[in-house]
Amino acid sequence: MAVDTMIVLPGDEVPQDALPTPTGKKKQLTLGPGLRHIPPSTVASTIVGALVTDDKKVAAWIESNSGRYLPTAGDLVIATVQTSTAEAFNCTLTPHTPYATLPHLAFEGATKKTRPQLAPNSLVYARVVTATKDFAPELTCVDPSTGKSEGLGPIKGGMVFKISLGMARRMLAGSKGGVVLLEALGEKLGFEIAVGRNGAVVVDGGKVKSTLAIGKAIQEVDEQALGEKAQKKLAERVLKSV
Repeated sequence: MAVDTMIVLPGDEVPQDALPTPTGKKKQLTLGPGLRHIPPSTVASTIVGALVTDDKKVAAWIESNSGRYLPTAGDLVIATVQTSTAEAFNCTLTPHTPYATLPHLAFEGATKKTRPQLAPNSLVYARVVTATKDFAPELTCVDPSTGKSEGLGPIKGGMVFKISLGMARRMLAGSKGGVVLLEALGEKLGFEIAVGRNGAVVVDGGKVKSTLAIGKAIQEVDEQALGEKAQKKLAERVLKSV
């Protein structure tokens, strides 16, 4: 199965080249949740989300904002430290799910003597290394190709805001995600964010008022499925309020 990073809004037409191509006389493209066929050949989205395709099944659907997060290798996540063993931290990615493990040495420059000391409820920006049905997900805070943190590691400061899985994917997709709010705010307001594929974003606006305003604005874009024009207007309101 191939997962496309294309983000769509309600009413968006899905390009034909982004969909699986049926092979053989009897095979047809199967449209799943979030997609509908408009005769003769248009395929359009009915919800906000990410286009997902399965070439083997010649199927396509939209991964919507609802649903439970399932760890996938390569995902960026915001993990919450719960306990620590001799070799690793036990972390939660979502409530009421098994722990993910984060080795003590999976930090830039970490040794047995210099490994970080993380208290319960500490937040960590990490990447999923492995995720299978039979074993707990394993996390890391270093890029395996460079050995550097590349922005990963313990999160200091800021506030956590819950967002949908679809919104998280949109934000991580950059310019393709259609989230122009942050760019509009960044022109006049300084802040830092960390987006987790597991449905969380940490915002640090320097001041509590700014942090709350930015975080709530992100949630408003998510909950109301605001388009680009509405997001720019929202950004103007936020800038006036802070």
